[in-house]
Amino acid sequence: MVDYIVVGLGLAGTAFCENLRRNNKTFVVFNDRSQTSSRVAGGLYNPVILKRFTLSWRADEQLPIATRFYSDLEELLDVRFDEKLSVFRKFASIEEQNLWFEAADKVKLKPYMDTSLTANENAALKAPFKFGKVLQTGKLNTNLLFDSYENWLRDNDKLMLDTFDYGEIQFEKDCITYQNIKAKHIVFTEGFGLMRNPYFNYLPMQGSKGEYIVIEAKELDESNIIKSSIFLIPLGNDLYKVGATYNRNQKDNITTEEAKNELVDKLKNLLDCSFTVVDHVAGMRPTVKDRRPLVGQHPKHKNLWVLNGFGSHGITIAPWAARSLYDYIESKIPLLPEMDITRFGEY
Repeated sequence: MVDYIVVGLGLAGTAFCENLRRNNKTFVVFNDRSQTSSRVAGGLYNPVILKRFTLSWRADEQLPIATRFYSDLEELLDVRFDEKLSVFRKFASIEEQNLWFEAADKVKLKPYMDTSLTANENAALKAPFKFGKVLQTGKLNTNLLFDSYENWLRDNDKLMLDTFDYGEIQFEKDCITYQNIKAKHIVFTEGFGLMRNPYFNYLPMQGSKGEYIVIEAKELDESNIIKSSIFLIPLGNDLYKVGATYNRNQKDNITTEEAKNELVDKLKNLLDCSFTVVDHVAGMRPTVKDRRPLVGQHPKHKNLWVLNGFGSHGITIAPWAARSLYDYIESKIPLLPEMDITRFGEY
């Protein structure tokens, strides 16, 4: 008998498991690594939407919780996967500079936007109109995070590297039986894999395919994250991750030449040096039609829960939303209506 079964181990699953561990709840995790979006993504956390110079949804609430969460997780796992890097937004014109200053003067954006423009001192970058620096930003090495957390779960007999079989759930009076495990609750944190879940696939997840390339550029020598029409993310050893594309029509993790060429073309508008593409990856973001998370209780089966739909902001949303769901289950503290799945009506 355990308190929880957690299905999936991306950002949502990891964050929810940590709430369970810290509150001395017993749990087991099922993970088959079929969902890759958090592993292939850039791993950035950034509170400002840099296309429009607006604050990401509730980022001022989420970022402090996320920062503390990842720091504590580094201590637990004895690894360092959180790298504090600056994000520099390339300006395309004087007009964009003025829009930056207008946004930086707003109360909620002031803590995150430097009002001193940064001149371009890198001859390998094309940036004649300077940069705006975003504050409180960085990059997670998500592969190191997930591999380390999987090892911790395995060492503590909490990990099942199996595909979860929904047909084997048996509903009993006060609990659920799955194979030889009895649990009070099952929490599904499956990312885009939710579309295969017969209990929650009625929810309007759209999904957005994102592709990244990795380049080697020996002349670039850039240690900051650069944002133009794409993100340029330093990985060390002259390697940089570049992305990402957004495709709502393709629903797979297969890389395409079309996306690769799109990223290369955009990169040529940013770089004034040679580069070589050395890798190309793709993943499905769990995006929702109203751009809000999918969190809550199944309308019929009260022991089933969902924690999903973070889109491209999972690093900051996951710790905050996971805490919200845990507090709802254990303490009946209501969820925010804008992320509660009851907003989509009946099952």
